[in-house]
Amino acid sequence: MDREKYLETRATMLNDAQELINSGNIEAAAEKRKEIETLDADFEEASKEQANLDALNVEEETVSDMKNMSISEGGLKPMDKIVEKTTAVNYEEVFAKVALQRDLDADEVNLFNEMNPENVYTHNTTNTEIVIPETVISGIIDEMKELHPILADVTPTRIKGTVKYVKRTGIPAGDADYYDEATPTADEENKFGELTLNGKELSKAVTVTWKLQAMAVADFIPFITRELGERMGAAKAKAFVKGKGDAKYPQGVITAIEAETSTPQKVSYKADGLTYKDITAAMAKIKSGYVNGAKIYANNATVWGTLANILDGQQRPLFIPDVTSGGVGRIFGISVVEEDAMGDGEILIANMSAGYKENVSEPMKLVTEQHAKQRTTDFVGYEVHDGGVIDEKAFAYLVKGV
Repeated sequence: MDREKYLETRATMLNDAQELINSGNIEAAAEKRKEIETLDADFEEASKEQANLDALNVEEETVSDMKNMSISEGGLKPMDKIVEKTTAVNYEEVFAKVALQRDLDADEVNLFNEMNPENVYTHNTTNTEIVIPETVISGIIDEMKELHPILADVTPTRIKGTVKYVKRTGIPAGDADYYDEATPTADEENKFGELTLNGKELSKAVTVTWKLQAMAVADFIPFITRELGERMGAAKAKAFVKGKGDAKYPQGVITAIEAETSTPQKVSYKADGLTYKDITAAMAKIKSGYVNGAKIYANNATVWGTLANILDGQQRPLFIPDVTSGGVGRIFGISVVEEDAMGDGEILIANMSAGYKENVSEPMKLVTEQHAKQRTTDFVGYEVHDGGVIDEKAFAYLVKGV
């Protein structure tokens, strides 16, 4: 299937899925979505095989026969000025060529050395760190956010080194109050904690065979963007949800909630099904100012197997299908989004923008590592960042109990 046919087929299937959702046929819509995912996977595999075939189909250079093609004497005319045609060097293409071990011309070498002053171009098999073009980094980040919406809802800071946030944990005494004329205002007593964000290294290696490495330069950027975006996104989303918050992992939202005394932000619902009352109990735990901007996160199985089936007191569906807000539906006006980092039966109502902090202390980079015997190359992407909960009142966690 060529690209035009693929895009046409995909657009038709998406329209069909939307019509099924609009008509309330959720199960059929879910089946149609699976068909779209299968179509995407088939097209991706076909594209890889085409790239391999193109790499093997190298045509011989055409050599012009210069015999009897010389210009007769007197036929030459002097030129006042020779204009040399130049093409702007694109670092994205230079990056791809170096990653694929292709030769660079003089202009491309100069641009590579300018972007990578500590790793000048030598075109050998030593392991090197390569600065990723901004366009490629943006592509990887966009891929991560598209696959994991929870990442898109956190706005990171970019400060080198350790970042500390003051975290108010309570006001035992002296909060604002009314007083009669004879009573002095009470001294405020605050309890503060501290959220410290250091540097946790997120890394992913993509191993490419030398045969596959013969892919066209134009195909490499989408390939590396997809591979790194998919796997690094999965690891980062999992850390935001359930990271241990230790020396190795950022702190996840569920980890912070479970660590609270008596877990006030947690609601356990019965194994036989989530009820209307369970949802309202969870909503009541979120601080009023955080409700606007909150979303409901759950994996695909929980969205369609649990949330989509909740009924209110009048036996009407609580879940309203709606794809216009970036999710798949709404409950109480709050967008419901599919997040694969959540486990089966787990539901997180969260204002990630207000309640979670992330700092990227070292932006994403790429290191290549050659393995001659195995005839493979590792492309290792990594970034240094950290994250943690600044206010547990921005979250409510529902989990299936006994």
